[in-house]
Amino acid sequence: MTNIVITGCSTGIGLETALYLKERYISVYPTARNEKDVAHLKALGFEHAMVLDVTKPEEIAAVIRQVLEREGKIDVWFNNAGYGQPGALEDIGTEVLREQFETNVFGLHECTLQVLRVMRKQGHGKIIQHSSVLGLISLFGRGAYNASKYAIEGLSDTLRLELMETDIHISLLNTGPVSSNFRQNAIQKLQENVDIAHSRLREKYEANINGQGKKVPFNLEADAVASVVYEIIASKKPKPRYYITKATYLLGNLKRILSTSLLDKILIRVG
Repeated sequence: MTNIVITGCSTGIGLETALYLKERYISVYPTARNEKDVAHLKALGFEHAMVLDVTKPEEIAAVIRQVLEREGKIDVWFNNAGYGQPGALEDIGTEVLREQFETNVFGLHECTLQVLRVMRKQGHGKIIQHSSVLGLISLFGRGAYNASKYAIEGLSDTLRLELMETDIHISLLNTGPVSSNFRQNAIQKLQENVDIAHSRLREKYEANINGQGKKVPFNLEADAVASVVYEIIASKKPKPRYYITKATYLLGNLKRILSTSLLDKILIRVG
């Protein structure tokens, strides 16, 4: 039976992907940062759910060790854990930017390094990196998150070249708007880490906070991502990149055909 380890399964895409794959007889090892969320996963039938904070190398090693003890291999690793830190770059301190990178980039990279050693020994494997449409284009007020996803793109594109002569595949997911707690958590990060009251962009921030429940164009449910992960698992040679949602196709294509100046005029309206 094919197995997969998924990071960031407390809610949203990670949780829905775990449930989707479990129904299709994939051996799923979901992980979450908090014990409470792991207990919830176990209550849903994931008896091998584990604690994993991707910023802690020792916890990554412990998860890998436990999966190998049960399975003897790791077929697929889905680097899904991450969060969005909103705020104009002039309002984002270096420590806040560093925290964004600790989870979204450095945690992802540490997971990749550790599982790659296993896959090199066993001679095969698939690593799925959860990027974003914001790894392709940038939006106003999302600089920290944009930068973290651009970094994932660079790391993954390079790693794919370095593994080209192996049977280890790297796939990027460029996901657009999907139903999850992502936006709610992002607003919380905005309020925690940005001095909204003293920012020249205070009115814009407050409008975003007040409008957080509004309908987002091209939004899909989380199973749109889960189905792509299943497609990757089932494929002998998965694609290096998967666009998810119409927003990704639209903005990704516009970046290829428009000048930077013209694209900026469109993106400032989207943001």
